[in-house]
Amino acid sequence: MSDMRLIIAGAGGRMGRTLVKAIAETKGLALAGALEDARSPLIGQDSGVLAGLPANGIALVADAKPLLLKADGIIDFTAPKASIALAALAAGKVHVLGTTGLSADDETKIVAAAKNSIIVKSGNMSLGVNLLAALTKRVAKTLGDDFDIEILEMHHNKKVDAPSGTALMLGRAAAEGRGIDLDKHGVKSRDGHTGARKSGDIGFATLRGGTVTGEHSVIFAGLAERIELVHKAEDRMIFARGALHAALWARGKTPGLYSMADVLGLSDF
Repeated sequence: MSDMRLIIAGAGGRMGRTLVKAIAETKGLALAGALEDARSPLIGQDSGVLAGLPANGIALVADAKPLLLKADGIIDFTAPKASIALAALAAGKVHVLGTTGLSADDETKIVAAAKNSIIVKSGNMSLGVNLLAALTKRVAKTLGDDFDIEILEMHHNKKVDAPSGTALMLGRAAAEGRGIDLDKHGVKSRDGHTGARKSGDIGFATLRGGTVTGEHSVIFAGLAERIELVHKAEDRMIFARGALHAALWARGKTPGLYSMADVLGLSDF
């Protein structure tokens, strides 16, 4: 089988540059194009050079349509507005979607786009985090309501959304394990005289600072004991490798909306 040809959306950003480098290091993959916002000063620059590699002759451009004609898929860690636009254009292609901060309306549009394309969507593409989500679901189901659930996350000072997509993914896993609706039981901020913690709530705490790649803890606090599940990311390359693994897995699949749990065989864990 020929190499899978992938477009990197947001190729000028930190994650995009990491993905360009990861493709160059991965057998069976080839870079088919590099996308960036039309307003970016990086338009026209060589994507290989930006990623710290020798020049590859693939410059950053703003128009996805001509690139998609010759590509098998797209890797997308950008912003909600850009991701929704790309989802509408990528019919028949693999779309690995790692964008966070999506609204309920955005999610509805992604579900609709998945009728015509193969979308693998996750708030985090790393193997470790997706295993953590599966464990969170199992532990939440096993321990029951006697244990309070709190999710703590920390990221670098440039991150624009909170809680992180990964924290929300872990919250959904915990809620699913408990058989409850996260929208009704999630507590994303506490300030002032809040009163006692409500039984069944899933709390979130957000930290931002420095250059932290990503740290997440799921805390199950019971009577006189506490269980903590922790993941610490040390390099963005783990997310890039996971995304590329998802793209290869998705090649040839029928249109639909998939998750990293599907990719990793964790759906029934």
